[in-house]
Amino acid sequence: MQRFRFLAFFAAVLIISLSGCAYVQVPLFTPVQPMQEKVLEGQGDAKILLVEVSGVISEQEKQKKMGFTEDVSLVAQIKEELQKAEKDKAISGILLKIDSPGGTVTASDMIYHELIKFKKRTGKHITACIMGLGTSGGYYIACAADEIIAHPTALTGSIGVIAMKMNVHGLMEKIGIRNETFKSGDKKDILSPFRATSPEEFQIMQTIINQLHKRFVDVIADGRNGTLKRNTVEKLADGRIYTADQALENKLIDKVGYLDDAIAHIKNKLNLKEAKIIVYLRPGSYKGSIYSSYPASTMSWPMGANLLPMGSEIFSSAPQVKFMYLWSPW
Repeated sequence: MQRFRFLAFFAAVLIISLSGCAYVQVPLFTPVQPMQEKVLEGQGDAKILLVEVSGVISEQEKQKKMGFTEDVSLVAQIKEELQKAEKDKAISGILLKIDSPGGTVTASDMIYHELIKFKKRTGKHITACIMGLGTSGGYYIACAADEIIAHPTALTGSIGVIAMKMNVHGLMEKIGIRNETFKSGDKKDILSPFRATSPEEFQIMQTIINQLHKRFVDVIADGRNGTLKRNTVEKLADGRIYTADQALENKLIDKVGYLDDAIAHIKNKLNLKEAKIIVYLRPGSYKGSIYSSYPASTMSWPMGANLLPMGSEIFSSAPQVKFMYLWSPW
């Protein structure tokens, strides 16, 4: 009898739903919620905001495995954090926690730009702490800080620009596939994977790379003003990576130390005996300590290869070319 009643109830609900009289709408994912403040450690009235730059730096929204939007992009997230921090007069400074191999030129530059604007508008102090990786775009962003501290085992540097493409022309010939492209100009399909790059196209791309590289050097020269001369930066900017000790020796950073050393440093700079270390989190997120990190997310990128040991899917099958401030071993 109980089973019969359940089936009758289910059938009634189904009939009502199909008739259009009523329906139940269940969202697949909870919409993105505004950020809320969480104290990680410390006490007192003054606050130091911990802002995290982790993973591949991109202006794209973070994605779940099935392709559904999980959260805002890293650029949008940091912009939101800085806007919220600007309204809080108790925040004395920003601690940038960086653990990133870099990312797109544009995303790296946007975050750098937002940090510089924040400093100019508020006059608040920024200290960067490089964790495991602060290479390429990660170092680019660190240059917005008033000083840079790196963990003893950190890697930084990789100053430069990279753009990659596949040339599958020979493979296609072997399997009997021919590409037919209709274009309005002979360079409309520049860097097509279906043919070799011409010498003229190579020069066009190299000119772009050189200009973006010059911008990187300018950012470092401005950020390390008084510490590094431009001609020295140009010598260091050959793409190589540096250990923390090497970076200190070459004046790319100011100090070697741990994250708690960076906290002590910024408190000393701001003459704070006590301060709360805070973060901004969305409801449902969790950070238990200063070492907690945001979960890695799947990012959509060109070319279909997984380049990072962290397992992030940086490349998708879309046949695009992106200019990258990124350290990638292959």
